[in-house]
Amino acid sequence: MSTSNTSSKSASAGLLAAIVASLCCITPVFSLLAGIGGIAATFSWMEPFRPYLIAVTIGVLGFAWYQKLRPGTAEELACACEDDEKPSFWQSKKFLGIVTVFAALMLAFPTYSHIFYPKKIVSVLLPNNDQTKIKLADFNIKGMTCTGCEEHVKHAVSSLNGVQEVSASYKDASAQVKYDASIVGLDKIIETINKTGYQVVEKPNNQ
Repeated sequence: MSTSNTSSKSASAGLLAAIVASLCCITPVFSLLAGIGGIAATFSWMEPFRPYLIAVTIGVLGFAWYQKLRPGTAEELACACEDDEKPSFWQSKKFLGIVTVFAALMLAFPTYSHIFYPKKIVSVLLPNNDQTKIKLADFNIKGMTCTGCEEHVKHAVSSLNGVQEVSASYKDASAQVKYDASIVGLDKIIETINKTGYQVVEKPNNQ
């Protein structure tokens, strides 16, 4: 197998590994854009494997660049002289460079996934809102694995009329919601969270 073919196949393998490594974070954004909330947590089970997939991506692409940049052996140079055909785009450094940049963007996706979510929706409250009805509830949520998951939950809950503030943390597997109990209830908030694909573990005691 030629060096060009080896580096091309390595580049493809590295790109695939990068995409698979980021599926758990790409899916929430895709589900938002496509309007299919329930698939957001589809690949959350892959999060524990992400460090290994990142290592595979870096290793495979590193090998591809090594194959592309290392000096050719005498035998390879002799073969190159006999074959005057120009390497295809798929075997070029340009293609490998594009793959490397795209793979890097995929691996870094969790750090900038929040930009795909719209700004917080301001809920409409009743003019004569009774402050005694303002409640604060903490939710234990299963399935969140990155900032994209947090944003997905926050976006969904913020869209409910009566919700004033929402915060979420995938590290703590939790979300905190400040809401007007005269407009929206706990059951509706839980239903909205569950529709994202992430699951509320138990109904909280509101404050």
